[in-house]
Amino acid sequence: MSASFLESIQAHFLSLSGIGYFLTFLDILIVAVLIYYAFILIKGTRATRIIYGIILLVFVLALGRVLQLQTLNWLLSHLTTLVLVAIPVVFQPELRRGLERLGRIKIFKPSSIFLEKTTREMTQIISAACQILTKNKIGALLVIKRKTGLDDIVETGEKINARLSLKLLLNIFFPGSPLHDGAVIISGNKILAAGCTLPLTENEKFYMYGTRHRAAIGLSEETDAVCIVISEEKQVVSLTVEGKIKQISLPDLEKNLSELLKEK
Repeated sequence: MSASFLESIQAHFLSLSGIGYFLTFLDILIVAVLIYYAFILIKGTRATRIIYGIILLVFVLALGRVLQLQTLNWLLSHLTTLVLVAIPVVFQPELRRGLERLGRIKIFKPSSIFLEKTTREMTQIISAACQILTKNKIGALLVIKRKTGLDDIVETGEKINARLSLKLLLNIFFPGSPLHDGAVIISGNKILAAGCTLPLTENEKFYMYGTRHRAAIGLSEETDAVCIVISEEKQVVSLTVEGKIKQISLPDLEKNLSELLKEK
């Protein structure tokens, strides 16, 4: 089939009443949505300042073209190539986060993430452990795996692969334990690993938080995991999901966990 034949079919299709306007509107809508989500993705990160720098560079480039400033045009033309090569490197965290979020989109969703019984037992054990740890002023960081794989995070700690229990959680976070300062990775009714290292958030608005909180936020930015942070200083429990953190009361913890672990 020749290219000219395909082009004639496309021209005939676009000439139909209303279809050309609809496709134009659809084109603009898709581009607007992509720009909006790109802005949401980099908002509050160091990439925002880089974007401002790129916009300024484009403005100076346009000014040089209009005023025909030959030396400036020569310099900026070489800098443009350098910037295009550097963008994937500079925006690597944001690109990785965006592609990971895109990969979470599901066309066909299962009825639930965990079996109802497993979810109920897990939330009860975690809630009971948080109450005891908070009462005794013991800090902790728990990560509950959902759909996104956490194998790379598990590799940073000590693999346990044991059944989830209240006693095991309390022993892991007991002061002086070699695994006390790291994160515990939980999947269903099992503890996969303990003493794990999580990526810290680069969002500037969270710099006032401690290392545990910033680690929980950082992981929730890159994955769909639910993170629970217990502050040993303030004796409060915080939940982090999708890059957002909120303090939560102990009586409401089990209910919130159950809602987060159910497929919407």
